[in-house]
Amino acid sequence: MGEATTKHDDDQRLLTVLKAIKNASKDLHTTPISFTNTSQSAIIKSLLELKNEANSILSADPSLLNLSRLLNSLKSLLDKLQSSQGYGVRSFIRRQFTYYEASRVGNAIMDEIKAWIDHESLKNIVKTMEESGDEDEKIEVLKEFQSRISQGFDSDLQDLILRTKIFSFIESILCDSQCSIGIREESAAVIVSLVKFNKDVFVGFVLMGPTIRALISISSSRSIQVLTSLIKLIKSPLIDIIESNGEIPKIIGLLSSPELAIQVVAMDCVLEIGYFGRREAIEAMLKDGLVEKLMELQRSENGGENEAEAEMDPKKRRFSNCVASFAVQIEVGEGLRQREKREFKLEVLKRARESSVSEAEAATIAAEVLWGSSP
Repeated sequence: MGEATTKHDDDQRLLTVLKAIKNASKDLHTTPISFTNTSQSAIIKSLLELKNEANSILSADPSLLNLSRLLNSLKSLLDKLQSSQGYGVRSFIRRQFTYYEASRVGNAIMDEIKAWIDHESLKNIVKTMEESGDEDEKIEVLKEFQSRISQGFDSDLQDLILRTKIFSFIESILCDSQCSIGIREESAAVIVSLVKFNKDVFVGFVLMGPTIRALISISSSRSIQVLTSLIKLIKSPLIDIIESNGEIPKIIGLLSSPELAIQVVAMDCVLEIGYFGRREAIEAMLKDGLVEKLMELQRSENGGENEAEAEMDPKKRRFSNCVASFAVQIEVGEGLRQREKREFKLEVLKRARESSVSEAEAATIAAEVLWGSSP
């Protein structure tokens, strides 16, 4: 226990020093050259102090050997900068050349440190998820990884992710029923972030793996939100997988959940399927009674114990005009041909009329579907 604590403290100290060196190197790169620049002098002094502090730490880690060499090169250049204090043209040119060279080495140091931090971060994810008993700690490392990949595409980071097979590791956590729902949901959020990081690479992992089944099996409001996000990112190919796996009825079934939050996210998911889904997916939804279910939801909201509450807070009118909203999604969506859009709109209208409890309700729904309603 004591040795583990000491190693953790050493790692934290190393991380702190490296981040400080990285920031100072960035400052060196962005600070303009002048004859008298106190800011520049302060940066050089800071880097030299950090180099001395890092010596003992870096020497103990073979993976940081190249970084140590770069820091030695930077120290030599910074020493040269400090010794060239003349105001003549020749001295200034020498100083400028040395400063640019130091800036170049500083850039290389930043890249080296960033790569090391990324590598240690991925190692820490695996270690924490496998060894820690603290759920909050596990969720925190997953959030930190999301934050890192949300900074934008980085080819070196992508290579590292692929080499370490971190996607498969995160996906295995999502699919592990022994893990808590919170950890599985956070793992799902990481997968969305990876798809946003580079769709060309990670969409294939999602389509070929068990992610979609896992999200639907969890059936929490957040897991369905993640599913909806993936539908928006991947569009028709992902809906094809949902339909071929026979998962459409499960999604429609969530509209009957006793939890309003789950009903709401299921409705959002249904609307996205309506927008991006191809013929087979729309047919499956209609066959499984989607229109009839939407009629029930719309009827219960437009008249009943929720009506007064909805009048006070319009945001709670989640399902008003939901039949027309679905029809509009089909009509303006990307997954169907024009002829198919017309056919399905008429089919939605036909089923809505058959499910109506009165002529007045049928007329209202028909008007909404025919003339359109905002989704």
